[in-house]
Amino acid sequence: MSAATNDTLIPPQPAPAPGPKPWTAERIAGIALMLFWIGAGIALVAYLYAQWDVDKVERYGPKFLSGLWTTIRLVSISVAIGAVLSLPVAFARMSKNPVISRLAFAYVYLFRGTPLIAQLFLIYYGLGSFRPQLQAIGLWVFFRDAWNCALFAFALNTAAYQAEILRGAIDSVSRGQWEGAYALGLTRIQAFWKIILPQALIVALRPYGNEIILMLKGSAIVALVTVFDLMGETRRAFSRTYDFQMYIWAAVFYFIIVETLRNVWNLFEARLTRHLKR
Repeated sequence: MSAATNDTLIPPQPAPAPGPKPWTAERIAGIALMLFWIGAGIALVAYLYAQWDVDKVERYGPKFLSGLWTTIRLVSISVAIGAVLSLPVAFARMSKNPVISRLAFAYVYLFRGTPLIAQLFLIYYGLGSFRPQLQAIGLWVFFRDAWNCALFAFALNTAAYQAEILRGAIDSVSRGQWEGAYALGLTRIQAFWKIILPQALIVALRPYGNEIILMLKGSAIVALVTVFDLMGETRRAFSRTYDFQMYIWAAVFYFIIVETLRNVWNLFEARLTRHLKR
């Protein structure tokens, strides 16, 4: 038997086991940072446990829950109204009419380029300067309420962001989808509602979720105009107890809401896009 034949009968040798990862500066810094946050979390839990006061929980717990419900209701209604308003704004942004397109651009540019708190103050305090005029046309009944002003400001703000999200998602759908719809004999409206919009909404799912989370966290500013949402109730509780753990519990509540919404949105997105993973 030749040497070449003997060589072919030798079984392949297993690859050597990988050695331990080297202790680089980046790895050490990452582990140190992770240990720091773990320690900080344990210290925070220990502090809250040591400072647990049943009397404060019984007194302010229901108010926190009431403020939490106010926050959820405000964000939910404003996002829903903003979704409805975003449709005509997005269509106007894509219009070939330069006047309509520029007016829609000005609206989006204004509400995306200025802070939400400034918009809220302009509506709540600014419109109060026009009380006689608003009373004359019957709108003062609406704008004299801080809740209505906050809802109005939030709806206009999120409508601008949602319009840009929707416009970008529609533009991302290839032109061939339009041409295929026309080849099937569909009108432009039918093609949009049955083919283009469903595909665009899938693209817009993740940005929509981010917008809702941003609105949820940004809603804390309504406490500055006497709306007793979660942050408003937190400020009132702190002003009576001077216990800063009230703000810690508010942060915990916000964190729970955001994480719950994030996970629910991920499940919703996975459900709607399950056909894309096959």
